[in-house]
Amino acid sequence: MKTLNINSKKGFTIIEVVLVLAIAGLIFLMVFIALPNMQRSQRDTQRRNDYSTLNTNISNYMTNNNGKFPAACDGSAATLSGICAQQDRYLNSTGEDPTGNKYKLSVKQLSAGSNTVASLSEATTDAGSIVIVYQQADCSGTDDATGYSKPAFKTGSRNFAIYGQLENGTYCMASQ
Repeated sequence: MKTLNINSKKGFTIIEVVLVLAIAGLIFLMVFIALPNMQRSQRDTQRRNDYSTLNTNISNYMTNNNGKFPAACDGSAATLSGICAQQDRYLNSTGEDPTGNKYKLSVKQLSAGSNTVASLSEATTDAGSIVIVYQQADCSGTDDATGYSKPAFKTGSRNFAIYGQLENGTYCMASQ
């Protein structure tokens, strides 16, 4: 004959419930911390892809026009010409960075006498929307403050460097 034990109740103890909740909380905390970094990394990857598109489009233009660089900007917002007026054609289809800001594209030419490239910083950009194309340049320079590469003078009419701000630093891409 079996005896019935009145004290044998099925269920979870309070310690087991607290332990499961603590583990679930740690998992959610790790995801909550990692998500913004992952999103920043994705936006920076999109910016690099846009810079690569710009690089390819400028190179294609130069190939089709006997090595001539696309017309640069004249500085006046009302009469922008060439590469700045057609930035949507040279960058991605919208001309916007991953945060929805319009790219601010400018073209500058380096020479042996004026080899100064100002470092980009988060204080001088709008969430990575500034892109500078330096003619007669490559990415052999180094920014002492950040250690990232930046444009430096290089002879040759087909040499150019694209310099832009990412959320996690700066990025320099030399012509192909």
